[in-house]
Amino acid sequence: MPIWCDPLGLALGVALDRLLADPQSSAHPVALFGRAAAGLEKSLYADDRRRGVLHVAVCVGGVTAAGVLAMRATGSRPVLRTATTALVTWAVLGGTTLAREGEHMAGALEQDDLESARARLPHLCGRDPRHLEASELARATVESLAENTSDAVVAPLFWGAVAGVPGMLAYRAINTLDAMIGHRSPRYERFGWAAARLDDVANYVPARLAGVLTVLTGPDPGQARAVLRRDGHRHPSPNAGRCEAAFAGALGVTLGGKNVYEGRVEERPTMGDGPGPEVADIRRAVRLTRAVGLAAAGVAVLTAWALRRATAAR
Repeated sequence: MPIWCDPLGLALGVALDRLLADPQSSAHPVALFGRAAAGLEKSLYADDRRRGVLHVAVCVGGVTAAGVLAMRATGSRPVLRTATTALVTWAVLGGTTLAREGEHMAGALEQDDLESARARLPHLCGRDPRHLEASELARATVESLAENTSDAVVAPLFWGAVAGVPGMLAYRAINTLDAMIGHRSPRYERFGWAAARLDDVANYVPARLAGVLTVLTGPDPGQARAVLRRDGHRHPSPNAGRCEAAFAGALGVTLGGKNVYEGRVEERPTMGDGPGPEVADIRRAVRLTRAVGLAAAGVAVLTAWALRRATAAR
Protein backbone atom coordinates (compact mmCIF):
# COMPACT_ATOMS: atom_id res chain seq x y z
CA MET A 1 0.00 0.00 0.00
CA PRO A 2 1.53 3.37 -0.99
CA ILE A 3 2.39 5.53 2.01
CA TRP A 4 0.40 8.47 0.61
CA CYS A 5 -3.03 6.80 0.88
CA ASP A 6 -3.81 7.54 4.52
CA PRO A 7 -2.31 11.07 4.64
CA LEU A 8 -4.09 12.03 1.42
CA GLY A 9 -7.34 10.53 2.70
CA LEU A 10 -7.09 12.58 5.90
CA ALA A 11 -6.44 15.76 3.93
CA LEU A 12 -9.37 15.10 1.58
CA GLY A 13 -11.64 14.38 4.54
CA VAL A 14 -10.70 17.70 6.13
CA ALA A 15 -11.45 19.43 2.83
CA LEU A 16 -14.85 17.72 2.64
CA ASP A 17 -15.67 18.86 6.16
CA ARG A 18 -14.68 22.42 5.26
CA LEU A 19 -16.79 22.39 2.10
CA LEU A 20 -19.83 20.39 3.21
CA ALA A 21 -19.74 20.45 7.03
CA ASP A 22 -21.58 17.79 9.00
CA PRO A 23 -24.45 16.33 6.97
CA GLN A 24 -27.61 16.91 9.00
CA SER A 25 -29.29 13.61 8.29
CA SER A 26 -30.75 10.75 10.28
CA ALA A 27 -28.66 8.49 8.04
CA HIS A 28 -25.39 10.07 9.20
CA PRO A 29 -23.10 7.28 10.51
CA VAL A 30 -22.82 8.90 13.95
CA ALA A 31 -26.62 9.15 14.19
CA LEU A 32 -26.98 5.52 13.12
CA PHE A 33 -24.44 4.48 15.72
CA GLY A 34 -26.27 6.47 18.39
CA ARG A 35 -29.56 4.75 17.65
CA ALA A 36 -27.90 1.32 17.67
CA ALA A 37 -26.19 2.08 20.99
CA ALA A 38 -29.47 3.29 22.48
CA GLY A 39 -31.20 0.11 21.33
CA LEU A 40 -28.49 -2.06 22.87
CA GLU A 41 -28.77 -0.08 26.09
CA LYS A 42 -32.41 -1.10 26.40
CA SER A 43 -31.33 -4.73 26.43
CA LEU A 44 -28.25 -4.42 28.62
CA TYR A 45 -29.07 -1.64 31.05
CA ALA A 46 -28.70 -2.25 34.76
CA ASP A 47 -27.50 -0.01 37.55
CA ASP A 48 -24.18 -1.80 37.40
CA ARG A 49 -20.68 -0.96 36.16
CA ARG A 50 -20.14 -4.38 34.63
CA ARG A 51 -23.16 -3.97 32.38
CA GLY A 52 -21.81 -0.56 31.34
CA VAL A 53 -18.43 -2.09 30.51
CA LEU A 54 -20.15 -4.73 28.37
CA HIS A 55 -22.21 -2.07 26.58
CA VAL A 56 -19.11 -0.04 25.74
CA ALA A 57 -17.14 -3.12 24.69
CA VAL A 58 -19.82 -4.24 22.25
CA CYS A 59 -20.40 -0.78 20.77
CA VAL A 60 -16.76 0.29 20.44
CA GLY A 61 -15.55 -3.18 19.52
CA GLY A 62 -18.14 -3.46 16.77
CA VAL A 63 -17.25 -0.23 14.97
CA THR A 64 -13.52 -0.86 15.42
CA ALA A 65 -13.88 -4.28 13.84
CA ALA A 66 -15.77 -2.69 10.95
CA GLY A 67 -12.88 -0.30 10.46
CA VAL A 68 -10.34 -3.11 10.45
CA LEU A 69 -12.38 -5.04 7.89
CA ALA A 70 -12.66 -1.94 5.70
CA MET A 71 -8.88 -1.52 5.73
CA ARG A 72 -8.34 -5.17 4.85
CA ALA A 73 -10.87 -4.97 2.03
CA THR A 74 -9.09 -1.98 0.50
CA GLY A 75 -5.57 -3.21 1.21
CA SER A 76 -4.64 -3.74 -2.43
CA ARG A 77 -6.66 -0.82 -3.85
CA PRO A 78 -4.94 2.49 -3.12
CA VAL A 79 -7.64 4.71 -4.61
CA LEU A 80 -10.40 2.94 -2.71
CA ARG A 81 -8.31 3.03 0.49
CA THR A 82 -7.82 6.80 0.09
CA ALA A 83 -11.51 7.36 -0.62
CA THR A 84 -12.55 5.29 2.39
CA THR A 85 -10.21 7.22 4.67
CA ALA A 86 -11.52 10.52 3.28
CA LEU A 87 -15.17 9.60 3.81
CA VAL A 88 -14.58 8.33 7.35
CA THR A 89 -12.57 11.45 8.21
CA TRP A 90 -15.42 13.62 6.94
CA ALA A 91 -17.95 11.59 8.93
CA VAL A 92 -16.10 11.89 12.25
CA LEU A 93 -15.03 15.54 12.01
CA GLY A 94 -17.23 18.33 13.31
CA GLY A 95 -15.03 21.40 12.98
CA THR A 96 -16.99 23.33 10.37
CA THR A 97 -20.32 22.68 12.05
CA LEU A 98 -18.81 23.73 15.39
CA ALA A 99 -17.58 27.04 13.95
CA ARG A 100 -20.95 27.69 12.29
CA GLU A 101 -22.77 27.11 15.56
CA GLY A 102 -20.48 29.65 17.17
CA GLU A 103 -21.28 32.12 14.40
CA HIS A 104 -25.01 31.54 14.86
CA MET A 105 -24.67 32.33 18.56
CA ALA A 106 -22.63 35.45 17.80
CA GLY A 107 -25.17 36.67 15.26
CA ALA A 108 -28.12 36.19 17.60
CA LEU A 109 -26.41 37.93 20.51
CA GLU A 110 -25.16 40.78 18.34
CA GLN A 111 -28.81 41.45 17.50
CA ASP A 112 -29.81 41.19 21.18
CA ASP A 113 -31.98 38.19 20.30
CA LEU A 114 -31.63 36.31 23.59
CA GLU A 115 -34.45 33.90 22.84
CA SER A 116 -32.80 32.69 19.65
CA ALA A 117 -29.45 32.40 21.39
CA ARG A 118 -30.95 30.43 24.27
CA ALA A 119 -32.69 28.11 21.84
CA ARG A 120 -29.43 27.57 19.96
CA LEU A 121 -27.16 26.88 22.93
CA PRO A 122 -28.15 23.18 23.27
CA HIS A 123 -26.49 22.63 19.89
CA LEU A 124 -23.20 23.37 21.65
CA CYS A 125 -23.55 22.16 25.24
CA GLY A 126 -25.90 20.69 27.82
CA ARG A 127 -26.37 23.74 30.06
CA ASP A 128 -29.81 25.00 30.94
CA PRO A 129 -30.06 28.20 28.85
CA ARG A 130 -33.46 29.43 30.04
CA HIS A 131 -32.22 32.11 32.44
CA LEU A 132 -28.82 32.91 30.92
CA GLU A 133 -28.13 36.49 29.94
CA ALA A 134 -25.87 37.60 27.08
CA SER A 135 -22.62 37.44 29.06
CA GLU A 136 -23.31 33.92 30.34
CA LEU A 137 -24.38 32.77 26.89
CA ALA A 138 -21.12 34.18 25.55
CA ARG A 139 -19.11 32.34 28.21
CA ALA A 140 -20.92 29.07 27.54
CA THR A 141 -20.25 29.45 23.83
CA VAL A 142 -16.54 30.21 24.20
CA GLU A 143 -16.06 27.32 26.65
CA SER A 144 -17.92 24.93 24.35
CA LEU A 145 -15.91 26.05 21.33
CA ALA A 146 -12.71 25.42 23.27
CA GLU A 147 -13.64 21.96 24.53
CA ASN A 148 -15.20 20.80 21.29
CA THR A 149 -12.24 21.97 19.24
CA SER A 150 -10.42 19.12 20.94
CA ASP A 151 -13.27 16.60 20.95
CA ALA A 152 -14.61 17.21 17.42
CA VAL A 153 -11.44 18.16 15.54
CA VAL A 154 -8.08 17.48 17.18
CA ALA A 155 -8.92 14.10 18.73
CA PRO A 156 -10.39 12.40 15.63
CA LEU A 157 -7.48 13.67 13.52
CA PHE A 158 -4.98 12.44 16.12
CA TRP A 159 -6.48 8.96 16.13
CA GLY A 160 -6.72 8.98 12.34
CA ALA A 161 -3.03 9.79 12.10
CA VAL A 162 -1.86 7.10 14.54
CA ALA A 163 -4.46 4.35 13.95
CA GLY A 164 -6.16 5.08 10.62
CA VAL A 165 -9.82 4.39 9.95
CA PRO A 166 -10.25 1.95 12.89
CA GLY A 167 -8.82 4.58 15.23
CA MET A 168 -11.17 7.30 14.01
CA LEU A 169 -14.23 5.07 14.22
CA ALA A 170 -13.30 3.84 17.70
CA TYR A 171 -12.74 7.38 18.93
CA ARG A 172 -16.02 8.69 17.56
CA ALA A 173 -17.88 5.74 19.12
CA ILE A 174 -16.24 6.41 22.51
CA ASN A 175 -16.96 10.13 22.37
CA THR A 176 -20.58 9.56 21.30
CA LEU A 177 -21.16 7.08 24.13
CA ASP A 178 -19.71 9.56 26.60
CA ALA A 179 -22.18 12.20 25.38
CA MET A 180 -25.05 9.72 25.65
CA ILE A 181 -24.38 7.98 28.96
CA GLY A 182 -21.15 9.35 30.40
CA HIS A 183 -22.68 12.26 32.31
CA ARG A 184 -23.43 12.09 36.01
CA SER A 185 -27.03 11.27 36.76
CA PRO A 186 -28.87 8.71 38.91
CA ARG A 187 -29.40 6.50 35.85
CA TYR A 188 -25.83 6.58 34.55
CA GLU A 189 -23.73 6.94 37.71
CA ARG A 190 -22.66 3.28 37.38
CA PHE A 191 -23.77 2.20 33.91
CA GLY A 192 -22.08 5.19 32.27
CA TRP A 193 -18.85 4.91 34.27
CA ALA A 194 -16.95 2.94 31.61
CA ALA A 195 -17.97 5.30 28.80
CA ALA A 196 -16.83 8.35 30.78
CA ARG A 197 -13.50 6.86 31.84
CA LEU A 198 -12.70 5.51 28.37
CA ASP A 199 -13.44 8.95 26.89
CA ASP A 200 -11.00 10.46 29.40
CA VAL A 201 -8.31 8.05 28.21
CA ALA A 202 -9.02 8.58 24.50
CA ASN A 203 -8.85 12.36 24.88
CA TYR A 204 -5.83 12.57 27.19
CA VAL A 205 -3.19 13.18 24.51
CA PRO A 206 -5.45 15.05 22.03
CA ALA A 207 -6.57 17.55 24.70
CA ARG A 208 -2.98 18.42 25.52
CA LEU A 209 -2.14 18.65 21.83
CA ALA A 210 -5.11 20.99 21.41
CA GLY A 211 -3.73 23.16 24.21
CA VAL A 212 -0.32 23.36 22.55
CA LEU A 213 -1.83 24.17 19.14
CA THR A 214 -3.95 26.89 20.75
CA VAL A 215 -0.79 28.44 22.19
CA LEU A 216 0.93 28.28 18.79
CA THR A 217 -1.97 29.65 16.72
CA GLY A 218 -3.65 32.04 19.15
CA PRO A 219 -3.33 35.84 19.20
CA ASP A 220 -1.36 35.88 22.50
CA PRO A 221 0.95 32.84 22.68
CA GLY A 222 2.74 33.97 25.84
CA GLN A 223 -0.42 34.47 27.86
CA ALA A 224 -1.99 31.31 26.46
CA ARG A 225 1.04 29.28 27.53
CA ALA A 226 1.10 30.86 31.00
CA VAL A 227 -2.61 30.27 31.68
CA LEU A 228 -2.44 26.72 30.27
CA ARG A 229 0.42 25.84 32.62
CA ARG A 230 -1.16 27.52 35.64
CA ASP A 231 -4.85 26.68 35.24
CA GLY A 232 -5.12 23.74 32.85
CA HIS A 233 -5.33 21.22 35.69
CA ARG A 234 -8.02 23.10 37.66
CA HIS A 235 -11.02 21.91 35.64
CA PRO A 236 -12.88 18.88 37.09
CA SER A 237 -12.33 17.10 33.76
CA PRO A 238 -8.78 15.80 33.26
CA ASN A 239 -8.90 17.04 29.66
CA ALA A 240 -11.35 19.91 29.13
CA GLY A 241 -9.33 22.28 31.30
CA ARG A 242 -6.35 22.10 28.97
CA CYS A 243 -8.37 23.43 26.03
CA GLU A 244 -10.36 25.99 28.02
CA ALA A 245 -7.32 27.37 29.84
CA ALA A 246 -5.40 27.80 26.59
CA PHE A 247 -8.37 29.55 24.97
CA ALA A 248 -8.80 31.79 28.03
CA GLY A 249 -5.17 32.90 27.86
CA ALA A 250 -5.13 33.30 24.08
CA LEU A 251 -8.30 35.43 24.10
CA GLY A 252 -7.48 37.36 27.29
CA VAL A 253 -10.65 36.33 29.11
CA THR A 254 -11.60 34.39 32.23
CA LEU A 255 -13.57 31.17 31.85
CA GLY A 256 -15.30 29.08 34.50
CA GLY A 257 -17.92 29.83 37.13
CA LYS A 258 -21.40 28.56 37.89
CA ASN A 259 -23.02 26.22 35.37
CA VAL A 260 -26.54 24.78 35.58
CA TYR A 261 -27.33 21.40 33.99
CA GLU A 262 -30.99 20.30 34.23
CA GLY A 263 -31.29 21.65 37.76
CA ARG A 264 -27.82 20.47 38.84
CA VAL A 265 -25.45 23.31 39.71
CA GLU A 266 -21.68 23.05 39.29
CA GLU A 267 -19.17 25.66 40.45
CA ARG A 268 -16.20 25.48 38.10
CA PRO A 269 -12.80 26.98 39.01
CA THR A 270 -11.94 30.07 37.00
CA MET A 271 -9.20 30.05 34.38
CA GLY A 272 -7.51 33.12 32.92
CA ASP A 273 -6.78 36.67 34.05
CA GLY A 274 -9.06 38.88 31.95
CA PRO A 275 -12.73 39.83 32.17
CA GLY A 276 -15.51 37.38 31.41
CA PRO A 277 -16.21 36.78 27.72
CA GLU A 278 -18.41 39.28 25.94
CA VAL A 279 -20.40 38.83 22.75
CA ALA A 280 -17.52 40.15 20.64
CA ASP A 281 -15.25 37.41 21.97
CA ILE A 282 -17.36 34.68 20.35
CA ARG A 283 -16.19 35.49 16.83
CA ARG A 284 -12.60 35.67 18.09
CA ALA A 285 -13.07 32.19 19.58
CA VAL A 286 -14.50 30.94 16.27
CA ARG A 287 -11.42 32.21 14.42
CA LEU A 288 -9.20 30.50 16.98
CA THR A 289 -11.17 27.26 16.60
CA ARG A 290 -10.60 27.32 12.85
CA ALA A 291 -6.89 28.09 13.26
CA VAL A 292 -6.39 25.22 15.71
CA GLY A 293 -8.31 22.88 13.39
CA LEU A 294 -6.16 23.82 10.41
CA ALA A 295 -2.99 23.29 12.44
CA ALA A 296 -4.27 19.94 13.71
CA ALA A 297 -4.99 18.85 10.14
CA GLY A 298 -1.44 19.70 9.09
CA VAL A 299 0.05 17.84 12.05
CA ALA A 300 -2.17 14.81 11.41
CA VAL A 301 -1.27 14.57 7.72
CA LEU A 302 2.47 14.90 8.41
CA THR A 303 2.30 12.40 11.28
CA ALA A 304 0.38 9.86 9.21
CA TRP A 305 2.90 10.19 6.38
CA ALA A 306 5.87 9.81 8.73
CA LEU A 307 4.42 6.78 10.51
CA ARG A 308 3.47 5.02 7.25
CA ARG A 309 6.92 5.77 5.83
CA ALA A 310 8.60 4.36 8.93
CA THR A 311 6.45 1.24 8.74
CA ALA A 312 7.25 0.77 5.03
CA ALA A 313 10.97 1.08 5.72
CA ARG A 314 11.04 -1.81 8.20
